[in-house]
Amino acid sequence: MKIAAVQMISGPDVTPNLATAGRLIGEAAAAGAGLVVLPEYFPLIGVSDADRLAARESEGEGPIQCFLSVTARAHGIWLVGGSLPLTADDPAKLRNTTLVYDGQGSCVARYDKIHLFGFRKGNEFYDERATIEAGDQPVVLDMPFGRMGLSICYDLRFPELFRAFGTVDLIVLPAAFTETTGRAHWEMLLRARAVENQCYVLAAAQGGRHPNGRMTHGNSMIIDPWGEIVARMDKGEGVVVAELDPQRIVEVRTSLPALQHKRL
Repeated sequence: MKIAAVQMISGPDVTPNLATAGRLIGEAAAAGAGLVVLPEYFPLIGVSDADRLAARESEGEGPIQCFLSVTARAHGIWLVGGSLPLTADDPAKLRNTTLVYDGQGSCVARYDKIHLFGFRKGNEFYDERATIEAGDQPVVLDMPFGRMGLSICYDLRFPELFRAFGTVDLIVLPAAFTETTGRAHWEMLLRARAVENQCYVLAAAQGGRHPNGRMTHGNSMIIDPWGEIVARMDKGEGVVVAELDPQRIVEVRTSLPALQHKRL
């Protein structure tokens, strides 16, 4: 099965971002991808936190979710909707949520980001806890090619989440890694998650200078179970596509049965 990561440079307005996502999903589907993953915050990266709060949708309702459903059905693909803002239990916050749609346009899974990003270096400062309500449940689902685990961006730094998946064939990670942290750690963390879980990793990123001035690292990539990068894009909008080969997973796990050797 071919799998694809969509890379974007989302701005503050939902409508043009959905148009860009639709065009890039179409490119991925035309290249033969049966599974397409959008980046974190694909519908908007606003000027302020208030922009994301204003764009919140209730589960099962709203233009962003309608777009995902219609697009998945139109192309007959599995579509991982990056992340979008949904309402939270706390009315002053949102959930940063990944939704998965099947080829009929039905939403079949939801994952709320568990680990919330905090960073301070010079004038660069982020605190997702101020506006985001954390999830608390790992999510794994059965796919046509095997089992897939869901994660978002900062989750990448917490290997215990990926161990909680059990044995999976693919990890997807929509992200909007900053240029600062991405340049330092993005590739090594992605490759580590692939190696230690002996599975494919698909990371779909935001990648470039956004209208609000934020710089995201990009480098969307697909990594095989041996930690080899099989497809990659640096900055800019576009699509990376690669084959998910179940036999490659079998080969790696047979030659180095590390998953069978776990003791803790």
